[in-house]
Amino acid sequence: MNAVQTYRYLQPSTLRAAGLDLQTCGGPAANPRFFAGFLTAPAAAAAGLLAVAEVARTRYHQPVSPASLDPVVTGSRGRLRFESFSGCCGVYARMDVLPAGLDGEISGHGTTNVDVNPPLREALARVGGIEPLHVAVGPDDLTVSTMDGAVVERKVPLPGRWLRGFAEVHVLTAGFEPRAEIAAAEAAAFLRRLPAAGDRSVLWAVPAGRTLRLTSRPAPGAVCLAGAGRLAALRGVLRHTRTLRAYGPAVRAGSPAVPSTWELDTGALRLSLTLSPEPYRGFSGEGAALAALAGDDVVDDAELVGALLNWDPTIDVAALADAAALPDERVRAALAQLGTAGRVGYDVADGAYFHRVMPYDAGRAERDNPRLVGARALVERGAVERDGENATVRTDAETYRVRRHPDGAYSCSCRWWARHRGQRGPCRHALAVSMVAAPVGALS
Repeated sequence: MNAVQTYRYLQPSTLRAAGLDLQTCGGPAANPRFFAGFLTAPAAAAAGLLAVAEVARTRYHQPVSPASLDPVVTGSRGRLRFESFSGCCGVYARMDVLPAGLDGEISGHGTTNVDVNPPLREALARVGGIEPLHVAVGPDDLTVSTMDGAVVERKVPLPGRWLRGFAEVHVLTAGFEPRAEIAAAEAAAFLRRLPAAGDRSVLWAVPAGRTLRLTSRPAPGAVCLAGAGRLAALRGVLRHTRTLRAYGPAVRAGSPAVPSTWELDTGALRLSLTLSPEPYRGFSGEGAALAALAGDDVVDDAELVGALLNWDPTIDVAALADAAALPDERVRAALAQLGTAGRVGYDVADGAYFHRVMPYDAGRAERDNPRLVGARALVERGAVERDGENATVRTDAETYRVRRHPDGAYSCSCRWWARHRGQRGPCRHALAVSMVAAPVGALS
């Protein structure tokens, strides 16, 4: 199901003599301009924006015609962020233009959809050398839409899968740690060695001296690389790069495939790709946010925490907890709830959450997560019978046994758990058990 938003553009985005003019819509006023200035690394920025737009147009799993979805841009206190998901929702791309990359002033803040049309892509591809690149996020003046109006109005579908993807990615990446860093020359050689696009194998990258070695088996310190051809979008920025960094969760021998983030850093900007655990898996179905959304107070907490967000480049959870008079775990759960509407994201390089704005609907978490709806229905019907650390869940047709393990994880006798073994989030039975007795964040 798509959430359709209406965006107004005065004209297509173009590359003019004065620089790049990105036509956007959004923020607190119609067609605001929250940044106008030069990008100090024009060729790198052009290549990075092309990469983000290319990911938005690509379906890596079962490729078909281009998706043609516009990336999202956020401006906040000295930083511009461009984000997109692939058409299959298995790759999340983001370019962060850092303060060193901006020669201008963030005069406002907001989140908008950016029109990156074919002529603009062609113009960006021609940017090179020290040719200046000026970015104006939003037009100079607003022309109101009337019966006689000259405003170009476009209805841009913002897929529900993108909103679910934003929620899942920020929960998953919040558990990542830096696992490897290699210099530009080694990064180029590493990317050249990767399998071609279309390869669906799950590989693991292990630090080996100055570079990364690929292996077919996980080991402590390794980074999962599933569908390595999905990193192709990084190649356009390689010539501007200082380092390649890889981030992921802790793994051990025998670990299943997990998501990972691969980031190029030029000093003025960072381009990152976050890959789903397997090429056929989209982030929108991972279920990582379900445990945080199960608490009774999470909606009210989200309203309070959302009101306290103030567009800092990073969100300090401890400071936010003090301001809201809530425990850290409830603040994190509230951020997960806000993430269901794309209100927050997570930056693995900063190790912190960040703020963006999209229309927030407290009920979206329920509508977009059938397992959450099913779990609440089980609790309301009294279907959960506790037995110490374990429980029995009775439905109309079946009876399931849910067990809580010493590490706090749950397992269930249902077919969902037998199929996924907890890799796609909890089943509705385990989620219902957690609602009855477990604190927020205990479920995994």
